[in-house]
Amino acid sequence: MKIQERTGAGAGRSAAPAGPAVGDRLPTPPRERKPALAALAVLLILVGALGATMLVLQAGERIEVVKITEEIPAGQAVTNANTTSVMVAEDPGIHYVEWSQLDALKKLKAVTTIPGGVVAVGEMFGEEAKVPEGKALVGLSLKEGQYPTGLKSGDTVAAYRVGGTSRSDSDEADGGSSGAAGGSNAVIVEQARVDFAEKTKSDELISSTNKPVTLLVDSADAAALTQAASNGEVALVLVPGN
Repeated sequence: MKIQERTGAGAGRSAAPAGPAVGDRLPTPPRERKPALAALAVLLILVGALGATMLVLQAGERIEVVKITEEIPAGQAVTNANTTSVMVAEDPGIHYVEWSQLDALKKLKAVTTIPGGVVAVGEMFGEEAKVPEGKALVGLSLKEGQYPTGLKSGDTVAAYRVGGTSRSDSDEADGGSSGAAGGSNAVIVEQARVDFAEKTKSDELISSTNKPVTLLVDSADAAALTQAASNGEVALVLVPGN
């Protein structure tokens, strides 16, 4: 009886289901495939490759154009000194001036003041400068002492009549009418903008070389300023506004 009981008890234990062995992995559910995300990834790769290809192609279509290195006042032309060449991507919508056209460009004038550091385009140049309505451009040729040191384009100045010359006998007979517009040391123009001031050796050391200067003044002041300039009786002074 005892042997049968033990045998029966052992048989009962062996019949029980065995637990999972240590180290066995639990089954995992199958991964869901997402074809939309895969297609999007492929599309992004293709777009990136296409963009890189376009950049390479554009880099190959470059042209040599004119770049302005120094400010060019209205009415002045380009020179070898104020231009250089630069490579840019060709764009049919921008009227670049190609470097091979530099000689032809020198025959034209800046229609308005062109700042340095910009690439030249056709719209910047024409047969003559565009003078604002009611204004006039007056050219001067000034000696050392008739202008402040370092005078440059864009400065605001006042023009004085200085060093009046002796009048002729006929002028004296007329009561000095020729000087009625303004006597010696009188203000001709209270405020004028320097449209152009050529850099000369006199800017660096004392020299007898005259300095060409162009002033933008009111049309009403142009005649008096021109007359005084022709007699060498104009001096410029920097005034507030610079």
